[in-house]
Amino acid sequence: MALNLRTLKTLALRWRDRLVPPSSGLGWAPILWLGYLSFTLLPMFAGWLGPAGVAATWLSMAPFLVVYFLAFRQSGLRLLLAVLAIAGIGFALTPFNPFGNAYLIYAAGFLPGLTRTLPRAIAMLLLLVGLYALQTWWLGGHWLSPAIALLVGTSSCVGNYYMMQKMRKDAELRLSVDEVRRLAQVAERERIGRDLHDLLGHTLSLVALKSELARRLVERDPLAAQVEIGEVERVAREALAQVRRAVTGIRAAALKPELASARLLLDGAGVGLTYSLTGLELMPAQETALALAVREAVTNIHRHARARAVEISLRCEDGVALLTVVDDGCGGAGEPGNGLRGMAERIEALGGSLAVHSPRGEGTRIVVRLPLPPSDEEVGGNVTPLRRSAA
Repeated sequence: MALNLRTLKTLALRWRDRLVPPSSGLGWAPILWLGYLSFTLLPMFAGWLGPAGVAATWLSMAPFLVVYFLAFRQSGLRLLLAVLAIAGIGFALTPFNPFGNAYLIYAAGFLPGLTRTLPRAIAMLLLLVGLYALQTWWLGGHWLSPAIALLVGTSSCVGNYYMMQKMRKDAELRLSVDEVRRLAQVAERERIGRDLHDLLGHTLSLVALKSELARRLVERDPLAAQVEIGEVERVAREALAQVRRAVTGIRAAALKPELASARLLLDGAGVGLTYSLTGLELMPAQETALALAVREAVTNIHRHARARAVEISLRCEDGVALLTVVDDGCGGAGEPGNGLRGMAERIEALGGSLAVHSPRGEGTRIVVRLPLPPSDEEVGGNVTPLRRSAA
């Protein structure tokens, strides 16, 4: 049964993506909007239309559906032609069905895609409704039909305009977050490059000097030459250890910058974020794992949860770092994807655990547990202190 449901869901998503481009970010909304077509059928089922009106109503739907779904993939002049075609179907149907104004409302919904300013979109809507009002007057129809077209069409036009504006801002925000992360990575790599240059320049000069000295002493004083060669080996091993520590920083991530990026991402989606960090001492690998866990959790919330509020907390509990990420979204998270599996593997490699609680309709709670380092002395002082922070 589960397999059949999964197959049906896959097929439904495939057909949806064929009808509406995934890049539009509209999901199922364009298909749900087709429910408004029921108004064109209302007079038919009420018995207000004759045979010609019934036939015209049914015949109008086929070309409308073709142009409607094509319009989501068009822009510029082609989108304008699609809008005029949808409005034209409404004009052609009105002599047979007074509820043909529904097609003008669909046309109004596409007008914000023709211009970036709301006044221009409203002006185009007024022109269409004005022409429709003239046709209604010429046919001796009731004034209520163009009035409804104006009222509902304006609502559709304004609503879609602000929805498109929000989608543009969300896209810009995602680009900003990605750019901030990229610049941070570039700056870190440049810093590490400078450190490596200074480190290797000094070390290689010392190795070259001691190697030359050992070569001179190898015949005159073999014991002294052996001492110098031992020094070369020691310096080389120290340099190798320092290089490894420096290179590890390239893959490191910090919690505070990650939380700042999370706030930036969620704010753009209208999701409130509160977080608190209790004073803990974490090893770099542990902080990196927790930061990447926050990144993956926030990304999933932004994409799927439909949440309005998110709370992130990090505290110490019985010698264990406890990270919780809680949202008030739709819950019902299914089988973990690659991101959650990778997060769990990263946490488990450090001796920790990850648990996901996601009852349907009650949000999602992610709990990460990591054992804390025993003390500064036992870990050689290589810890990162985190002071309390709240936002």
